[in-house]
Amino acid sequence: MKCVASSADNTFYTFICSLTALFLYSLCTLCEASSLDEGLLVTTIATEENDGFKRFLKTAQQNDLDVKVFGLGQVWDGGDVKMFAGGGHKVNLLRKGLEEYKDRSDLIIMFVDSYDLIFLNGAKEILDKFKKLNSRVVFSAEGFCWPDANLMNKYPVVSLNEKRYLNSGGFIGYAKDIYEIVSHDVIKNRDDDQLYYTKIYLDPELRKKWSIRLDNRGEIFQNLNGALDEIVVKFKEPNSYLYNIKTGTTPIVVHGNGPIKVEFNRMAAYLTEGWTPTGGCKLCKEDTISLEGLKEEDFPTVMMGIFIERPTPFITEFFWNIGNLTYPKQKIDIIIHNAHEYHRKDVVKFTLANKGKYNSVQLISPDQEMTEWNARNAGLDECIKRDCQYYFSLDSTVQITNTEILEVLIEQNRTVIAPMMVRPFRLWSNFWGALDPEGWYSRSEDYVDLVEFKKKGLWNVPHVTQIYLIHGHMVQKIKGAFINGNLDADMAFTKTIRDMGNFMTLTNLEHYGHLVNNDYFDTSHVHNEMWQIFDNPFDWELRYLHENYTQALDPNTTLLQPCPDVYWFPIFTPAFTLALIDEMENLGTWSNGQNSDPRLAGGYENVPTIDIHMNQIGYEREWLYIIQKYVSPIQQKAFTGYFHDLYPQPPTSIMNFVVRYKPDEQPSLRPHHDSSTYTINLALNRPGIDYQGGGCRFIRYNCSVTALRQGWMLMHPGRLTHYHEGLKTTAGTRYIMISFVDP
Repeated sequence: MKCVASSADNTFYTFICSLTALFLYSLCTLCEASSLDEGLLVTTIATEENDGFKRFLKTAQQNDLDVKVFGLGQVWDGGDVKMFAGGGHKVNLLRKGLEEYKDRSDLIIMFVDSYDLIFLNGAKEILDKFKKLNSRVVFSAEGFCWPDANLMNKYPVVSLNEKRYLNSGGFIGYAKDIYEIVSHDVIKNRDDDQLYYTKIYLDPELRKKWSIRLDNRGEIFQNLNGALDEIVVKFKEPNSYLYNIKTGTTPIVVHGNGPIKVEFNRMAAYLTEGWTPTGGCKLCKEDTISLEGLKEEDFPTVMMGIFIERPTPFITEFFWNIGNLTYPKQKIDIIIHNAHEYHRKDVVKFTLANKGKYNSVQLISPDQEMTEWNARNAGLDECIKRDCQYYFSLDSTVQITNTEILEVLIEQNRTVIAPMMVRPFRLWSNFWGALDPEGWYSRSEDYVDLVEFKKKGLWNVPHVTQIYLIHGHMVQKIKGAFINGNLDADMAFTKTIRDMGNFMTLTNLEHYGHLVNNDYFDTSHVHNEMWQIFDNPFDWELRYLHENYTQALDPNTTLLQPCPDVYWFPIFTPAFTLALIDEMENLGTWSNGQNSDPRLAGGYENVPTIDIHMNQIGYEREWLYIIQKYVSPIQQKAFTGYFHDLYPQPPTSIMNFVVRYKPDEQPSLRPHHDSSTYTINLALNRPGIDYQGGGCRFIRYNCSVTALRQGWMLMHPGRLTHYHEGLKTTAGTRYIMISFVDP
């Protein structure tokens, strides 16, 4: 620009000229800035929508990224890329999809895989990092030369902490260059897409032509396969991010490529704003539905599959819990597979008690000899047949305590969701946090935190079992899912879900119940649950321990003393005392009440009773444990200063027996001292109802205890001070359990 003016007008024209120049300069500057502020379009290939794809779109939405999807609804023709080289179909779909952008030099295209990939930041951060890499096209990098390892020496050498080899799961560049690359050569659908791009990159002329480089340090793209030891999830509230400890970078695009999908899915639960230490589960209320306010007739239909594959303890409680669910019964159809004769009566009892309450109940009995695999598939088939909206599967090992569990799971609105259940006092649960290379159980780094409820939320896990809810839209797709080679039924099912790219969600937001252990359940007794005190102590206590037992341990509670130094406290439920009587009567080998007793070491009993010893029914070990765990703490409270319950010397007793008193057999017992430090006397049945008379008289104090209570225990010193006798039983049969502790 040239300005000319007279001297008189020089000042004015100089001002105008300067102003015009400034305007033109500013305009040019704006034009230049505009040319540098290119837009970003994210593209991907997806022929079907699964949970992985939905997660991908969600993270794009979270970061305000524009995404264009090519191929939806088309039949995938790129081969099984999880198992073999392939994926050329992606290149062909991308080429066709990018035709409208082929001449754009002002647009930056990012291509990424979608089923196993998430975004951690938005367009501005992506473009900033792309421009710092100072190339027109940037491919992601990994540590494996796939699919042709013979090409590795042709790659440029990189530093120790950098990744050397091209990965085709993510790349970014100017639209015109990207289109030219995907159109450079012909590729068949079943050819390998990564090999296609690799050959272009390894050609020096083509690499220079399109100014291609690899993101060796993971500035933008982080491929996880082979790099799990290099990355950590970090939290900067209210968000989380991924940090590469080797390169010091914070990648934006995280790709769970190769065989590490399970670990990627686990990490993604944190990276996608799923959980943070201070915020907890941020997304637990997203994508949910509500059943609140629905009329019973409008509730979704549920097909409930109940599977009793092995004899299981506490099955009575199992069925009671099912019957106690709040979900409308008329919206539930039930199919029960009972593989064992042992539980036939339990199943019949449940069906009779609920006759007409459920929409339908179908039984597969032991007589039909149906395998577990076929039975579980039959449950799916029945769901399909009835066009159910949800399929709820539970095994007999599940004890549901949250009566609203079905409503809670349905409202979470997940493809497959399992409520976390754990064997009490154990780390054994109904989910796996990780898989080993062979597809078996492996403990994830957060497994214990989840099991112990230190982290509560919704978690993407690779395996669930024993109890889970399947959304109805998935049931048709997984028909026959419980048969897959030689895998167990549950492993076949979860492998099917994983291979489809769908998720299994574990929820531990609440306590829903627990699992019982049926691994070593002995069914040779009349009341087999009595023997479950070691394998299932929690359920054992629920059934057998008196509800007021712990009150006796309260320091503020004064123990009852019906007589001096005779303590009285509740310990067992009637279920235990009656079961013990049944076991003794079932054995039936009562002693004859004579002094000669071959069961004793010396063969002689000074004060004989008609009795059966605990070791005769195989309950000695369990009873001694009961004395140590439940009796000894109360003894220490009652008789201060006497301790005998610590390893290696717990309380001992060589005389543990049930005594039977009958008017026509042995109605009473003469005065005597017990050969013990202290004696426990447990009332097994009800005075005034099951028998008349009876009781115990302490002669020194002229004090009698006759109003005995079923399940309550008397405890008194055994020697010197508490000389006592058994009072006469005048009618019926009286049963008591006696132990001479620390003889």
